Amino acid sequence: MTEEPTLDRRDGLLVGRFTAMASPCEVLMDTDDPALGWELTRLACREARRVECKFSRYRSDNIVHRINRGAPVEVDAETADLLDYASRCHELSAGSFDITSGVLREVWRFDGGDEVPSPEAVDRVLERVGWGKVSWQRPVVDLPAGMEIDLGGIGKEYAVDRTVALLRDQTDAELVVNFGGDLYATGPRGGEPWRVAVEGSPNRDDEVLATVRYGALATSGDARRFLLRDGKRYGHILDPRTGWPVPDAPPSITVWGETCMAAGMMATFAILQGGQAQRFLEAQGVPYHLG
Repeated sequence: MTEEPTLDRRDGLLVGRFTAMASPCEVLMDTDDPALGWELTRLACREARRVECKFSRYRSDNIVHRINRGAPVEVDAETADLLDYASRCHELSAGSFDITSGVLREVWRFDGGDEVPSPEAVDRVLERVGWGKVSWQRPVVDLPAGMEIDLGGIGKEYAVDRTVALLRDQTDAELVVNFGGDLYATGPRGGEPWRVAVEGSPNRDDEVLATVRYGALATSGDARRFLLRDGKRYGHILDPRTGWPVPDAPPSITVWGETCMAAGMMATFAILQGGQAQRFLEAQGVPYHLG
């Protein structure tokens, strides 16, 4: 049964909460109007769950499932926009961002154990990875047999940006929309920035606090999902060009940006740089935090 959203007060704010995309979600609202708080919370919940239902790879009744069946599919404008965005990310990252890489989960299990697949097993699955093998001529996409797309790498950030746009049509109150740690602030609260916790290193117990006045903050990393074999840590961020975890990547990277999708893209690109992540971020000139 789908859990209903809740609304309560915290530090002079109304806070709406619900679960979507396997993540805790909340909307922080600088208002004293509970009717407005409920309206915004329910609107945010509906939109987050709509995006989840439409683009989750775990469902058998949506557009992603139809695409992954392997026949040419004509997609709607929203799906086409996301495929265009994913294609552009693939190009900008020289192939290190690839929405067809989800099939690698068949051989990798990042559950904290020590089971590392053989190179042969990885290579077999890797034959079904590669956006360049996909026929994408908007609005028709056609995947070779055995290949899949997975929009999970951009879906949560997309849902944040979509939700913010919907809520801003309903109120001038300042808000923070936070879906599983990827968030957007519409403006400062009473002239002061919002203070938010960001994910840090799994080896540190202290909470890392950041501030955001306006715009987005997104985190990418593998602090919670990994393997440990013979003293070597394998994080769950995989390089789709090799099928293996990105070496020497920071446990987490948080990036500030104008939109949640832009911040998420930059954080992911940085993680995929591995040991060169910090140098990459400094070259881009974006605010960031390394976990």
